[in-house]
Amino acid sequence: YWPNDEANLPVVIYYHGGGWVLGNLDTHDTLCRKVASKAGCVVVAVDYRLAPDAKFPAAFDDSFAATAYVSEHADEFGIDPTRLVVAGDSAGGNLAAAVAIRATDVGSPVIRSQVLIYPVVEPNFDTESYLAHAEGFGLTRKTMMWFWDQYIEGAADSSNPYAVPSQATNLAALPPAHFVLAEHDVLLSEGESYAASLQAAGVPTTIRHYEGMIHGFIHYSGTFDVGRQAVSDLAEHLKQVFES
Repeated sequence: YWPNDEANLPVVIYYHGGGWVLGNLDTHDTLCRKVASKAGCVVVAVDYRLAPDAKFPAAFDDSFAATAYVSEHADEFGIDPTRLVVAGDSAGGNLAAAVAIRATDVGSPVIRSQVLIYPVVEPNFDTESYLAHAEGFGLTRKTMMWFWDQYIEGAADSSNPYAVPSQATNLAALPPAHFVLAEHDVLLSEGESYAASLQAAGVPTTIRHYEGMIHGFIHYSGTFDVGRQAVSDLAEHLKQVFES
C-alpha cells in the first residue's frame, strides 16, 4: 500500500492476526490502508502460510523472508530501508516480535521499531487476564489454547523464541517496542509482561492501554469510537518513529 507516489518513504511490514490459522490479506486490508494513509508510509502486508496445514516455523519463515526481501529491494518498493518497522496484531504481533528477535540474531534487516498490537507472546493460559476474561469477551481462553495447538508441536517449539518470544535471550539488543493493549483481552497479561521484560532490559518501550476494549477492537472502528482513535494514535506513533 502506497500513500502517495513519493520516493524513499518509510515502511511498515504488517503481519495479520487470526491465531496463525485464520485471516488473510483481505481481512486486514482496511487497517493496512488506514495506516498507510494516516502515517504516510508504505505498508507491506504479508500473506504467510497458515496452520495447521503449515505449522511453525512456516508462518515465521514466511514473515522473516518477506521482511528481508522488502529491505533488500528497497528501490523496487520506493522505501527507505533505514525506516523499517515491523507490526502485527494478535498472532501477527507474535510474528512481528519473532521477526525482530531473528533480525537481531542475524544482524539484518535493520528494524527501527516493533509495533505489537495485543500480541500473542506465550502459551501460558493461567495468567490473570486469561482467567479473568476466559469467556464472554470475544476471544476465549479455550480458543487460544486451540490456536496454539494448531501452530506448535511440543516442547522444542515451546522453547523456541521465534515461536514464543518470551523465551528470547537477546532482549537488550532488540529494537524499540510499542504495545497496543485492550483491557478485556485474554492476552493482556502476556502483553504487559513482555513489555515489562523489554523495559527491564533497557529497550525503549511504550504502552497504550485502551480501557473497556476487547481483543480485536482496532478493527471495529464502526462499533467502537476507541477503535478509530487507536488507529489515529498508532499513525501518530509511527510518524514519531519515522522522524526520530
